[in-house]
Amino acid sequence: MFEKLYGGKVYVGLRIPDADTGSRQNVDMALVTEGDAVVISVKNLSGTVSSGIVSLKSGSWNCESGNKHQTERLPDPVMETKKQASILESYLEQRGVALPEGYFSCKVVLPNPNLRDFPFDVITYNQWVQQKPEPNSMFSGRLNGASRGGKKEMPESLHQKLNFILRTAPMWDRLELEGNKYVLGEFLEFKGELADIWALKNIKRSKVSHLIIKNISLFGSTLQVLYSPRDYRSEGTSDSEWKKVTVRSSTEVFFRLENSTKVRKSKLSSIISLSLTA
Repeated sequence: MFEKLYGGKVYVGLRIPDADTGSRQNVDMALVTEGDAVVISVKNLSGTVSSGIVSLKSGSWNCESGNKHQTERLPDPVMETKKQASILESYLEQRGVALPEGYFSCKVVLPNPNLRDFPFDVITYNQWVQQKPEPNSMFSGRLNGASRGGKKEMPESLHQKLNFILRTAPMWDRLELEGNKYVLGEFLEFKGELADIWALKNIKRSKVSHLIIKNISLFGSTLQVLYSPRDYRSEGTSDSEWKKVTVRSSTEVFFRLENSTKVRKSKLSSIISLSLTA
């Protein structure tokens, strides 16, 4: 969606090493264009929140939810996103990319229509539905910031290096399901008939970066799995290098959900694609 609206490249589910804590910092999305980059957090908050009950000075938000009017204090997502951007920028510097000052900006997207009237760094539901693929639209202005017009484009060589580093950075595996649904987490294994598991034996994260599922039988009993060998070249894998195997549609994918111990089981017939991080 963001790529269609603003061009550039979106990197989803980044897990950036934080040198200060020794842990990994999750970054929902990073949009990289020729002129700047935006770190985007999507917060699926429930209930009702408005500027009247957002405590900006204390660094927290107060969210009222449910019929019992319970109020929950949440860490300020804007401040959290700025911290993510800072950690990402430090990571890029460690890998040899020193970005121009002010190159990164931050936005928080709130898809709940009951959340409204927020500061400039927050995109509410009403602003989201007004998005248009023109650079001067209101949403684009709120996403990229009012100062975007004063920024110079990054040198092409630096831009290519930035995209290469983000493309090879640690990230969650991504499962694309029917209905334009995405799930982030960790691919664990395939389960099914022995012949099918044997056919899929070469699909390991050390060897494969992406696979696509296609229905090739009349009644959907057989599927074709196309998979792309892992390739760190800047131009990526060519069409001729994709491999394919045929398996039963009843074969299952076991997938541990992001930041959870819960394991999701999905039949291959319900999956569009699976991206594996190195």
